[in-house]
Amino acid sequence: MELYTIDIRSWTASFRYPNLISGIQPTLEVPPLSTILGLINAAAGFYINYKELSIGYYFEYQGKEMDLETIYMIDNNKGKPKNEAKSNVIKREFLFENLLRIYTTDEAIVNYLKYPVYPLVLGRMNDLASVDVKGIHKKELQEIENADKIRGQIIPFTNNHLPGVIQALPKYFSDTIPRQNIGTESYSILNHHSKVKSNLKAYRDVIGKNEVDIYMHHLNFANM
Repeated sequence: MELYTIDIRSWTASFRYPNLISGIQPTLEVPPLSTILGLINAAAGFYINYKELSIGYYFEYQGKEMDLETIYMIDNNKGKPKNEAKSNVIKREFLFENLLRIYTTDEAIVNYLKYPVYPLVLGRMNDLASVDVKGIHKKELQEIENADKIRGQIIPFTNNHLPGVIQALPKYFSDTIPRQNIGTESYSILNHHSKVKSNLKAYRDVIGKNEVDIYMHHLNFANM
């Protein structure tokens, strides 16, 4: 299969668990699809109304640690924010020295990421990321049946039942206020240290010196 690959790198990244608001803030070890699509939107400079999309990605990091972060809590009065804030210190987990490789058949996505309109982040606003222009390629990847080198990815749990951290994650968010989750589904989160056998069809790439089988997500938002 002929695919474009785009490499994005950052010093830090943090992908919060949905619905965890207070207390220690752990990070997912692979970003959800909504983060990837949001990244493309930032690069494009506008909200993209996807109907159908095939996309894959791989994520790896070199370290994980806990940081102390000051947050400011603002109360409200009858739905309006008060003109005062209380500070608090929380523990937040983060990933260090990260690589995200995106796989797509859509040349428009490549062009968006090559010349991003808005800053790209992998998580929070201070997790700045940059596109490695030398990491943009057009490749012919071998199709693999019963892929056995799936890692650094999220895989739909339904019908696949792969091991890993199981988490319900949104595929996308609406552009309304407040934003609404679109297409939430359970996924197996397989970090880049995993090497999972499956009955899935995937496409084999070489990242660094390691072979990785890339699962392509076929998204259809037309009825959502």
